[in-house]
Amino acid sequence: MTRNFLLLVLFFSFGFTANAQKPMHSFALGDSVFLLDGKPFQMISGEMHYPRVPREVWRQRMQMAKAMGLNTIGTYVFWNIHEPKKDVFDFSGNNDIAAFVKMAQEEGLWVVLRPSPYVCAEWEFGGYPWWLQNEKGLIVRSTEPQYLAEYKKYINALGKILAPLQINHGGNILMVQVENEYGSYGSDKNYLNINRKMFIDAGFDGLLYTCDPVHDVKNGHLDGLLPAVNGSDKPSQIKSLVQNNHDGKGPYYVAEWYPAWFDWWGTKHHTVPAEKYTPGLDSVLSAGISINMYMFHGGTTRGFMNGANYNDKNPYEPQISSYDYEAPLDEAGNATPKFMAFRKVIEKHLPAGTVLPEVPAPRPSMALPGITFSKSCNINAVLPKPVNNATPLTFEALQQAYGFVLYRTTVKNAPDGIKALMIKDLRDYAIVFIDGKRAGVLDRRLKQESVDVPSHSGTMVIDILVENLGRINFGPYLLKNTKGITEKVLLDGKELKGWSMYALPFDDISKIKVIDTKLMEGQPVIHSGTFSLTKTADTYLDMTTWGKGVVWINGHNLGRYWSIGPQQTIYVPAEWLKTGTNTIQVLELIKPEQSILHSSDQPILSHLQAEK
Repeated sequence: MTRNFLLLVLFFSFGFTANAQKPMHSFALGDSVFLLDGKPFQMISGEMHYPRVPREVWRQRMQMAKAMGLNTIGTYVFWNIHEPKKDVFDFSGNNDIAAFVKMAQEEGLWVVLRPSPYVCAEWEFGGYPWWLQNEKGLIVRSTEPQYLAEYKKYINALGKILAPLQINHGGNILMVQVENEYGSYGSDKNYLNINRKMFIDAGFDGLLYTCDPVHDVKNGHLDGLLPAVNGSDKPSQIKSLVQNNHDGKGPYYVAEWYPAWFDWWGTKHHTVPAEKYTPGLDSVLSAGISINMYMFHGGTTRGFMNGANYNDKNPYEPQISSYDYEAPLDEAGNATPKFMAFRKVIEKHLPAGTVLPEVPAPRPSMALPGITFSKSCNINAVLPKPVNNATPLTFEALQQAYGFVLYRTTVKNAPDGIKALMIKDLRDYAIVFIDGKRAGVLDRRLKQESVDVPSHSGTMVIDILVENLGRINFGPYLLKNTKGITEKVLLDGKELKGWSMYALPFDDISKIKVIDTKLMEGQPVIHSGTFSLTKTADTYLDMTTWGKGVVWINGHNLGRYWSIGPQQTIYVPAEWLKTGTNTIQVLELIKPEQSILHSSDQPILSHLQAEK
């Protein structure tokens, strides 16, 4: 036997062995139930979003799902984290959605994939990349050509890594969702059909479905696809809605069943006891209906990726960093009383002889020693080279995604007497300084747009530090989501011209060199320091006595804090701490005098404080 022939035999032998080891399954629609390998299958699923959970603990969270009795994980796919810049894709680290899906398979879990370009999800811009707004004339969720062209590139990139993981290709993805609650936004069936074709062309050739709230199923459903129902646990209602839009047949799937709700800054923490939900869960499972609870585990919306609510009736409402959601699994991945109550209900509906794993003990947590900071500097000490323009430019015009922009102009021969400084259409939060002294704060939530400028003579320097608090993620204002000073600034009714703009995206804290300087009263400050640990465990930074800002530990942006609440602590996963020296930076906007940071072994998510 020649060497080449032997290698050929080994190659084909290995290939056939690998194929033989790859389990092949089928998943189909029956008239009333889903069919897995031709047998009835009831999905008992829980939503969990990979970017909201550190990759280091994905597996632990999945094991908790198994312990509650779930057999499936649902997840959105987030366009804006995968294409942070046009034509630049990122599927690495915490963005490795393929690794997330494969890990679920290793843990014996199926996956329902929700890769629509629009996700809502209390996520920045509903998942859309910020840069879409720089494409003149582009209209999201429409048949506008530029949008469809960008959408196609994105869905094709997803298809390359995720289509092979569908169940009909040996993977564990049972179904793929087309668009997301589109019926709450529009009713263009041609647009939905284009969505479907794009998915199929990208390689998603398995079972596709749509999902919509109860009152919007007709608008959002596309003939030929299974219509899932959101927000109901009434079997008769669910079955009627599906049958009316699916040729009188099932199967029946509740794509989003809400065991609690999310929070936004300045409002009460949402909580509902488990006993309010267990009867509905029991009724749905008793009826043989499949279900996906949103959320099973919320995790944390870190960095600047929170979204916001807004419509003509309600004010702008940016969401908090914690996405605890009062879900069955809490922000740190521990079982709650709701988890145990749901587990008890689910056990009743599992196949005979099924024994659930023991519920793991809570993750260890601890309070850190008080942290003091070795270096502090005002934000003016880290300003980059400015961009100059006659009028203020938005974040988007500055090619900046998130974070902050400092707007500066100089007024010569400033008028005497107290005058009003007005910012037209501020988005979203501004601190105004006159000659380096804080003159006031403007908050879009409170519909504030002007501050009084004290009497002044001669030259006056005006600084306006603007924070993007999160783009709207739901409703018609998706198309009105630019950030910063979006119109103009007026002093005593006259428009101010001649602006310098300093970009402060804080996208990489290692780029910020904090050099200890004398602090100026009322100026935003960056504190930097280290702390040492002999062991690691989960912890919660207690920001109750601080003002407003952002925290980084070991380079990880942990999210925003704001003393108004309801969230007062920031969750730090043990996996992002280390024995020995740890680094910490805090950007504090309104209480620069704060110098000591304390922590707790428990979260504080329901404490409101009066705004000053």
